[in-house]
Amino acid sequence: MNEERVLVMGIGNPLVKDEGVGVRIIEEMMRTLSFPDNVTLMDAGTMGMGILNLFRECDYLLIVDAIDGTGEAPGTVVRLSPEDFAPNQVLHSLHDLRFVDVLQAAELMGTRPEADCVGVQVLDMAGVGIGLTPDVEAALPRALDAVLTVLRGRGIEAVPLEGTSAEGDLLESLRDGTPMGPDRT
Repeated sequence: MNEERVLVMGIGNPLVKDEGVGVRIIEEMMRTLSFPDNVTLMDAGTMGMGILNLFRECDYLLIVDAIDGTGEAPGTVVRLSPEDFAPNQVLHSLHDLRFVDVLQAAELMGTRPEADCVGVQVLDMAGVGIGLTPDVEAALPRALDAVLTVLRGRGIEAVPLEGTSAEGDLLESLRDGTPMGPDRT
């Protein structure tokens, strides 16, 4: 049994269209899948250096985020090292840091976990609004598959939930502005 402490972290801002794809993938995972106790799923939003303390609690980190500038079509899913991810990472503001900068700070503190990144090439990050563009929305199953493939490569299997989880339903309800509950009325 794999006792490696694993953190799967979605990064992004769901209020800025495709920029929210990373947190949307985590939301879907929380809503539909169950993982072993050594795996934590987290919507990290745009926390920047605020995520450093989380690295003390994990041995392996898988980041899921929007990428841009790859030259690929919107909706293309890629797996990258943090260093290869850096030139294509979407910055959330002019004050933002690249994820690789956060990892370098963790290394200086002696808390850098092994890390990989799954990115989705985006189309629209200029517009404010909730919801992904059609190409990026259509890429969600491929991106989820990519994340699960990386985890399987580390000996981690997800089990489909019967129904959905309360945590995932809450995130979906907040995103969509819909009521929670079995009948959603």
